[in-house]
Amino acid sequence: MLLKGRVWKFGNDVDTDAIIPARYLNTSDPVELAKHVMEDADREFSNKVKPGDILVAGKNFGCGSSREHAPIAIKAAGIQAVIAKSFARIFYRNAFNIGLPIFESSEASEKIREGDEIEVDADQGTIRNRTTDEGYKANPIPAFMQELISAGGLVEWTRRKLTAHN
Repeated sequence: MLLKGRVWKFGNDVDTDAIIPARYLNTSDPVELAKHVMEDADREFSNKVKPGDILVAGKNFGCGSSREHAPIAIKAAGIQAVIAKSFARIFYRNAFNIGLPIFESSEASEKIREGDEIEVDADQGTIRNRTTDEGYKANPIPAFMQELISAGGLVEWTRRKLTAHN
């Protein structure tokens, strides 16, 4: 899986309430959630982000509550992947469960800047900054997790498996 996109940059300890503020948790509609993604960090973010963009952040991305709304809002906004120095464990699992690819890379997190164009090879675990022509290493996504992403998440993957066996 090869991903290419423009970067939006955020810092350390971005919690789930910063990703999708609690005041919008009265809906689970992905389209509605996408309208408010990262709203408290940047009021106009949902209007500026484009399908295929990539979010890059510091350490402990997705900390806070265990709400699935956070990765759903990110994915529904058109962001195709998140790269961070580290992820909160529940966010990490929720991201794969809804089919959002995420990558841990300290070096990429530190060196990539907002607006850079990058390329991520999920199979190899490599990230290339096309703007600066630098390369970084990330943990490759295991084959099973790539299956989840390709299927659109755990629910759809399970549905396909059950249908195939009937």
